[in-house]
Amino acid sequence: NVHGVCFSMDGEVAFNDETLRDGLQSPSVTDPTPEQKVELLHLMEEIGIEAVNVGLPGAGPRARADVERLVEEIGQAKMKIRPNCAARTLEQDIRPICDVVEKTGVPVAAAVFLGCSEIRQYTEDWDLDRLLRLTHDAVHFAVSHGLEVMFVTEDTTRGHPQVIQRLYTEAIRAGAKRVVVADTVGHATPVGAFNVVTFLRQIITGLGEEVIIEWHGHRDRALSIANSIAAYLAGAYYLHGTGLGVGERCGNTPLELLLVNFALMKPGFLESKNLSLLSQYVEKVSEYLKVPIPHNYPVFGSDAFETATGVHAAAVIKAMRKNDLWLANRVYSGVPADWFGREQKIRIGPMSGKSNVIFWLEKQGIEPREELVERIFDAAKKSNRLLTDEEIFAIIGKERKE
Repeated sequence: NVHGVCFSMDGEVAFNDETLRDGLQSPSVTDPTPEQKVELLHLMEEIGIEAVNVGLPGAGPRARADVERLVEEIGQAKMKIRPNCAARTLEQDIRPICDVVEKTGVPVAAAVFLGCSEIRQYTEDWDLDRLLRLTHDAVHFAVSHGLEVMFVTEDTTRGHPQVIQRLYTEAIRAGAKRVVVADTVGHATPVGAFNVVTFLRQIITGLGEEVIIEWHGHRDRALSIANSIAAYLAGAYYLHGTGLGVGERCGNTPLELLLVNFALMKPGFLESKNLSLLSQYVEKVSEYLKVPIPHNYPVFGSDAFETATGVHAAAVIKAMRKNDLWLANRVYSGVPADWFGREQKIRIGPMSGKSNVIFWLEKQGIEPREELVERIFDAAKKSNRLLTDEEIFAIIGKERKE
């Protein structure tokens, strides 16, 4: 409850994975092979992600071939995940989506996008009449060819309210059943995200139509997760994101971290998804797109659940000795590691206590004799960093378990 406003996490929510489209616009990523994309697609399905943007088939033959391969896989494997494709508000971009649907027999939504902010209009020499005409023609063409339409205004969060109202009204009257608010340059704050989605919801209510609202955020100001949650609280149903937050410039909303937060905030959410696969999903995105995972990346970085600090490690060890995994995953962690395919790890370094050493030896099946503990403890105190397992084994020599 904030200033008399009650926020509820009871509303329905779904997720649209943009890794294989918007994520590939990152200057640093490698476009995965079709086989790798299919593997990522299956992981999305198993996790329980509801929708996926499979690409922009109008970009060229290679892009179209990859889109067809993914859509065919969705159909042949009878997946629940719903595909969509990006397209400019041009017939030449929308027609390839129609061709993919005709060839595969699988429904594909058309995410038609159009720049709307004043800064973009000035740069491109666009006037509102032109934007309205492009919107009507594109949505009408897609709907008349049997496509579900997701109408996207690029740079919505910097758009003029009157322009936003006119464009979305035109798109909805032309047949769009899903509308996407795009924070294209990561301009929004949580309050702004809440307000713009509320404004759009009021427009839809005034039109008397049933239309789904979606939020597509970027993280140029590191606010993308908070913005996505705020958009959800305001009435957005689909939230967009990418694996590891890959995308143009600083990237998109990190989808796996958005799922983690909903698991921690929304009652019953954890039971609706297989989030134990998120760690595998993140690792595959990292491997196939060639994007390193920072050591301190929340939940999925190598440091996320490791500790060598004496007091912290001692508390985790005491919980483990009680055979209480629930306690061990929470005593010094705000995120339960086991929910997301991770586990607590005790390391040894200059800030460690002897309990770290004893616990490490026991985990290796080595008796924690006093002289052995002292030898490792002494080496750790002289080190300027954590000791690796190999370094510890070198210290204890023949004690290593085969």
